[in-house]
Amino acid sequence: MFRRVLQLGLGPGRLTRGLGTRRGSFTLDWEAQVLEVKKKLRSILPGEPLELHDTSHLPPEHSDVVIVGGGILGLSVAFWLKKLEKKRDAIRVLVVEQDHTYSKASTGLSVGGIWQQFSLPENIQLSLFSINFLRNINEHLAVVDAPPVDLKFNPAGYLVLASEKDAASLENKVRVQRQEGAKICLMSAEQLQNKFPWINTEGVALASYGMEDEGWFDPWSLLHGLRRKVQSMGVLFCQGEVTRFITSSSHMETSSREEVILKRIHEVHVKMDNSLEYQPVECAVVINAAGAWSGQIAELAGIGNGPPGTLQGTKLPVEPRKRYVYLWHCPQGPGLEAPLVADTSGVYFRREGLGSNYLGGCSPTEEEEPDPANLEVDHDFFQKKVLPHLAQRVPAFETLKCLMHPQVHSAWAGYYDYNTFDQNGVVGPHPLVVNMYFATGFSGHGLQHAPGIGRAVAEMVLQGGFETINMSPFLFSRFYLGEKLQDYNIL
Repeated sequence: MFRRVLQLGLGPGRLTRGLGTRRGSFTLDWEAQVLEVKKKLRSILPGEPLELHDTSHLPPEHSDVVIVGGGILGLSVAFWLKKLEKKRDAIRVLVVEQDHTYSKASTGLSVGGIWQQFSLPENIQLSLFSINFLRNINEHLAVVDAPPVDLKFNPAGYLVLASEKDAASLENKVRVQRQEGAKICLMSAEQLQNKFPWINTEGVALASYGMEDEGWFDPWSLLHGLRRKVQSMGVLFCQGEVTRFITSSSHMETSSREEVILKRIHEVHVKMDNSLEYQPVECAVVINAAGAWSGQIAELAGIGNGPPGTLQGTKLPVEPRKRYVYLWHCPQGPGLEAPLVADTSGVYFRREGLGSNYLGGCSPTEEEEPDPANLEVDHDFFQKKVLPHLAQRVPAFETLKCLMHPQVHSAWAGYYDYNTFDQNGVVGPHPLVVNMYFATGFSGHGLQHAPGIGRAVAEMVLQGGFETINMSPFLFSRFYLGEKLQDYNIL
């Protein structure tokens, strides 16, 4: 019975009944109110004009929904909350983002890819939903008197290579992908060589290739397009750090007589940038979309603060993991028809632009995980772990080994919001902190799935359940139940 309660969530169901904060709602036009008060004071008080303390940098005292994290996932949730609200301005949404420059945000540091070649049906459905959103981007994100969003989308398939031992598994994945509506073909080593003669097919038994609805785009354009749109919809923004949650507790006993403590967040404390000042914000719902730092935000709400092996003691297993992206130049490399190639070794690469430039990298082993304390790039990692596999798979890249100077033109590092449990996302409410919802832990594919994830979270908040895509397998409760989601095609 406890398992069933967990899977359904222990919250009160549809949360629209409680979306008003305890002190009631108030007008969105705060600046207009301040100006009106100033005018009245000036008209009745003699002497110099009165200067009121400027509070424009502070968040509001009340917001129905507080979204922690203003990256692509947080913005997508904000967009769909406003898009799906029953009437305009029915819901007040505040987005709190610590890094207003987005210099460390995963979104801007990603390679901007979208593909459908996952093994979980839900991930495939998210990709299909997202590509349709991107294809019609200006129907969704158009703003009056603003230029259209240009994603600089580059349509190109993803090419996934499999060895003899993984060929049967790849074939099964493609079967699932086709069942979900993805256009994926299988190629033998001989067919692969005929289509892409620059590939060395040694060690390749089978390959899958996306025939449509795959490629890459400019993440910054999507980020700024979403931010501009949600601002036009009335979403408020605040630069600051969430440092505390004020909660209330109640006790509940399950049918198996196990006692659980339910919590509800009533107030979010936002510390202002470069200041000791903080602003309490009353709210009805908190969305944890803090990416690589979402585990820390969950801890602030007391999640995981309990005896080991209990639901109360189950942490959100999301942490920052650093990943490198390298950009190199090779005039003899593959041409414009080159797809993104995911090698049997785990190395990936794709072309970048029109000038014989390529970018790529690979995920390190657990033992090789770099320190995420900074975003410094390890150039030796390219020489030792990436380049040998590149040169083996694409003989033209052998010339990179012969250059006198480092062949990497530029490189950068970014963060994955890495789910250490099963590398898949966490979506929906926490079973005990009943008004905290998650949109995090996608371990490198949150950008491409953001439109679908945002809609799923908004549906859960507003309607009390997933409607467009059933994301129930992605609920937090799976960590306590030990039910891993296995998707073997995560780069």
